[in-house]
Amino acid sequence: MIRIGVDIGGTKIEAAALDADGRFQARVRGATPPAYEDRLEATREIVAEAERQAGVAVTRVGVGGPGSPSPATGLMRNSNSTVLNDRPFPTDLQRVLGRAVRYANDANCLALSEARDGAAAGKGVVFAVIVGTGCGGGIAVDGRLVEGRNLVAGEWGHTPLPWPRPEEIPGIPCWCGRVNCLELWLSGTGFARDAGRPAEAVIAEPDAAGAAALERYIDRLGRALGVVCDILDPDVIVLGGGLSNLDTLYPRLPAAIAPHVFSDVFETPVRRALHGDSSGVRGAAWLWPLE
Repeated sequence: MIRIGVDIGGTKIEAAALDADGRFQARVRGATPPAYEDRLEATREIVAEAERQAGVAVTRVGVGGPGSPSPATGLMRNSNSTVLNDRPFPTDLQRVLGRAVRYANDANCLALSEARDGAAAGKGVVFAVIVGTGCGGGIAVDGRLVEGRNLVAGEWGHTPLPWPRPEEIPGIPCWCGRVNCLELWLSGTGFARDAGRPAEAVIAEPDAAGAAALERYIDRLGRALGVVCDILDPDVIVLGGGLSNLDTLYPRLPAAIAPHVFSDVFETPVRRALHGDSSGVRGAAWLWPLE
C-alpha cells in the first residue's frame, strides 16, 4: 500500500514513497537539470530509484512543480522555471515514466500535505504559502485541494503588492509581464534584492540594515496575507519554503496582518509547515489514492 510523489523544484528533484500512514519508505533527491529533456530523464531515474528502494512498482505517480497546465491546451503556463512554459510537461512525464501522472502546482501540494497530516490537520480552510525561490499559494478545504475552474486558485504570487508605500511605487517589472507581483517582494530572491544579501546572511550576521529589511518584509507579507484573509478567511495559514524557516515571522506576523483585515477580530494562526521541505513531495503523493 504505497503512494509515490515527486517534487520538481528549481534546484532539486525529490521522489518519495509513502505508506498508508504517511511514513517514508523511500526518499531520493537529485539536482534539477536546466534543459527540458534532461529534466524529464532525471525525473524518470529518481522515480525508478524510489521504487527500487521501496521494493514496489506503481502504476500512478503524483507530481508537484511550478506553474500549472492550461485546461484548454494542456501546455504549461505561469512557471517561474520558464523552460516548462508552453510545453506539455505532464503529458511528457507520463510518456517518460510509463505510467499515469497527476500534476499539481507545488504550493497546492504544500497545502494538501499540511491539511492532511501536517500543521493544518483537521482544519477546514487552509491557505498555504511558499516563500522560497518563488512565491505562491495553495488552498485546501476539508483536506481536499481547491484548484478552481481555470486551475489558478491560490495563484497569490502574481497578484500585486497591496497598499503600496511611496518607495514601492511605481514598482518592479515581473518576468510574467506584470508589475509589482508579490513574488518580486516576498520570495527569497526578492528579500535578497531589498536587503542586499540573502535572509540567511541577515540572520547569521544581524545589523541595522538587515533588521530594517526584515521589518519591511514582515510588513509586506502582512499586507499580502491580509487580502487573503478578507477573501478566504482561512482557519489557518501555513508557511513553507526557505523563508518560512525565519523564526521571527511567527510571533510577529499576526499583528502585521490584523490591521489589513476588514474585521474587528483576527485570530487566524500562522504556522510553519510541519513537514518542512518534504511537504511538496508528500502532497504530490497524496494526489492519488493508495496502490
